[in-house]
Amino acid sequence: MKKLTTLARKKLVIAALEDIKAHDIQAIDVRRITAMFDWIVVASAESARQTKSLSRHVRDRLAEFGAGIVGTEGEESGEWVLVDAGDIVAHVMQPAVREYYNLEELWGEGKFDKVVGSSQPVKTVRRRKAAAPPAARATRKTPGPRRRA
Repeated sequence: MKKLTTLARKKLVIAALEDIKAHDIQAIDVRRITAMFDWIVVASAESARQTKSLSRHVRDRLAEFGAGIVGTEGEESGEWVLVDAGDIVAHVMQPAVREYYNLEELWGEGKFDKVVGSSQPVKTVRRRKAAAPPAARATRKTPGPRRRA
């Protein structure tokens, strides 16, 4: 079996979280901030049962593809479960706990991927047609009176 790359493991973790309907899944690239791991994946679950189920599913999917698990923390309470897969660390949290600890702000210097499975409506940004730059407008030839030779 081929060893999975870090990005493949990150995608596998996100897919496993999506399988069991985690929401607001956020992946943060922290390679420039810490040498302990490369990516943090934060996701929300609606209940302790779903939090535990999500963490087990992440562990099982990683194991299925031969990726090792360093450890798991927090399954007893189910409010915040951490799955440590070496260079990927997944945090599955209930919304109140996630809001309180605000890991996104703590790791705010990292590079954020787009949120997957957002529970918030996506803002639509309307873009206006870009006007030609002033220099381009000045060089544009406009029809004028014709000269007679």
